Amino acid sequence: MTDPTRNGEFDDWLDSLSDGDGYYVECDEGHGWLPPRRVCPDCGSRELADVSLPDTGEIATHTTITVPTPQFENDAPYVTAIADFGPVSITGLVRGADPEDVAIGDVVGIGVGERETTGDRAVVFRPR
Repeated sequence: MTDPTRNGEFDDWLDSLSDGDGYYVECDEGHGWLPPRRVCPDCGSRELADVSLPDTGEIATHTTITVPTPQFENDAPYVTAIADFGPVSITGLVRGADPEDVAIGDVVGIGVGERETTGDRAVVFRPR
């Protein structure tokens, strides 16, 4: 029986991050994507392989949320960032840093944490 609270392959991917085995899929041309993917959107290749995520990534952009929706009211203020990990860009929450200290180019690690308001799992970046 399928667990109705799980979001399929996304939760499987979060499990891999939690276990320290984060990965992305890559085609023969070197294009990288987060699962689930069956075909490379860049070149159309169906030959995709799982590749380990690098241990660290670099923040490419970020924003600080100070006035959240009610769904995330206990999380504020929080920083949402996009970080580049090799050929993939990943969106997550920055934890372990003052929001005013987060900057483009910061080196971060990746893991899984929880939303304060909902308790839902989320991708989390921590400064390295």
